[in-house]
Amino acid sequence: MKHTIALLATLIVSPLAGLSAAESSKPNIVYILADDMGYGDVQVLNPKRGKIATPHMDRIAAEGMIFTDAHSSSSVCTPTRYGILTGRYNWRSKLQSGVLLGYNEPLIAKDRLTVPALMKKQGYTTACFGKWHLGMGIEKGKPSPEITDGPTTRGFDRYFGIAASLDMPPFAFIDNDRFTEPLTTTKSWVRSGPAAESFEAVDVLPTLARKAVEFIGERAAAGEPFFLYMPLASPHTPIVPSKEWQGKSGIGSYGDFVMETDWAVGEVLAALEKAGVAKNTLVIMTSDNGCSPAAKIPGLQAKGHFPNGDLRGHKADIFDGGHRIPFLARWPERVKAGSRSAQTICLTDLMATCAEIVGERLPDNAGEDSVSILPALLGEDKGPLHEAVVHHSINGSFAIRQGKWKLELCGDSGGWSEPRPGSKEAQELPATQLYDLENDLAESENVQDRYPEEVERLTKLLEQFVANGRSTPGAKQANDAEIKLRKGKAAK
Repeated sequence: MKHTIALLATLIVSPLAGLSAAESSKPNIVYILADDMGYGDVQVLNPKRGKIATPHMDRIAAEGMIFTDAHSSSSVCTPTRYGILTGRYNWRSKLQSGVLLGYNEPLIAKDRLTVPALMKKQGYTTACFGKWHLGMGIEKGKPSPEITDGPTTRGFDRYFGIAASLDMPPFAFIDNDRFTEPLTTTKSWVRSGPAAESFEAVDVLPTLARKAVEFIGERAAAGEPFFLYMPLASPHTPIVPSKEWQGKSGIGSYGDFVMETDWAVGEVLAALEKAGVAKNTLVIMTSDNGCSPAAKIPGLQAKGHFPNGDLRGHKADIFDGGHRIPFLARWPERVKAGSRSAQTICLTDLMATCAEIVGERLPDNAGEDSVSILPALLGEDKGPLHEAVVHHSINGSFAIRQGKWKLELCGDSGGWSEPRPGSKEAQELPATQLYDLENDLAESENVQDRYPEEVERLTKLLEQFVANGRSTPGAKQANDAEIKLRKGKAAK
C-alpha cells in the first residue's frame, strides 16, 4: 500500500485560536524518550517504593500533568519508536515480533507521513538527537559506510546519535547521514561489532544532552518553532553511568544511570529557560517500555526500589509492567500545574496531538492509531479519548484495553517473565486472560471464565481494528503484513 506525506489542505480549527497573538505563536515541542525506564523509576510516580531521586522529572510533573495510564505501543524498543513517529500501531508493519539491529533496513516506509514531516509542513525545524533503532540500511563491511535511509530521510532536518541500542553495533556516532569517524576497530558492550576508535558508551548520554542544548539555543535565537525528538539510550544496557554519577543513587549502577538520565532532562529544561522559550514549549517526558530485567530487578527490590511500581511483569511482557510507562507533560502557558489525567493513552498519540496543536487534519492514510491528547492536556476532555488501546509484546502477543477491562489473547507473559511462552506452566493455563484493572492492577486474578461476554466483545473489537487497518475513524486502510491474533486466525 502506498502512503503519501502530503497533507490535506483543509485546516481544522485549532484549539489555540482564541489566544492572544503572543500566546498563539506556534509552540515548540520537545519529546524526550527514555530507554527501558519503568513507571516506578520516577520518584513522583512511586513515592513509597521508589528509591531513585529524579528531581527534574518530578519538576515536569509538578509544573504540568501526570498521565497515570499511559502505554507504549509495544513492550520493546523498535516497535514503540515506529508507533511514536508514525501514529500507527507497530504490528501493522512488517515487524510482527522482536526488534531491529543496527544494520537492518528501515522499518518506516519512505512515503509514510511521520511526525517531523508533519511539523516541517508547518514551518518547524525538526531534530532528532539519540538512539534511532528503526533501521538505516547501513552497508556492512566498510569502514565508512553510506547512510542513505537515516532520520534525515524521514522528516528530520538534523540528526545526531547512534544507529540502534547502546549495546548494538555499529558503535559510533552518526551526524546527519554519515559517521563522525570510520569504523576501524571492534568493541563490545553485550554484543561485539564494528566501532569508531574514540567511541565509548559512557559518553553517549552527556553528548546527546549537549547537542540538544545547543540546538535549543540556536533555534530560539532564530525565532523559529522547533520540534525536538530526543530518544535517549539510557538507562538501557550497557548500564554505564558517568564517573560523576557512579554511586549517587545508593542502590547500584542502574539507579545511578536513571539519575544521570534525569540530569539530561534537567539540562534540556534549563536550556529552554535560558533561551526564553520555556513557557511556550510543550515538553513530554516518557519511556519506550517498562524496566528491563537487565537492571537486575530482584536486587533493586531487595533495596526497596520497585522499578515497575505495583505492575506485573517488565519489559517484553504483555502485562502492564511491560508497557505502562511514565508520561509527564509540561506546557506552562496551557497545561495546569500539578494536574493529573487518568485517560488511557498510547505513545502513538503524538501524531494526532501535534496535528491538532498546529491545526492540520491528517489524511486517512496517516496516524491510523493516533488520538489527540490535547483535550486532556487542556483539561477539556469530557470522556474517553480512545475507544480502546491495543498492546503488543515481544513475541507478538496481543492485548486490548477498554475502560477497566484488559483482554490478553495468550495464556502466558508474551515475553520474558513467568509464565514464559511455551513453558509447562503456561501450557496448563487458560489460553486467554481477562483482568479487571480497576480492582486488580497487579493482574493477579484471571476472570475470563466469569465474564465470557467481555472476552467475546473485546475480541471482536480487536478483530475490527485489525480488519479496518486503523483504530480511529476514517477510511479503511491496509496492513503491511498478515496479522495473527491467535493461531489459525489472520487478517490483512
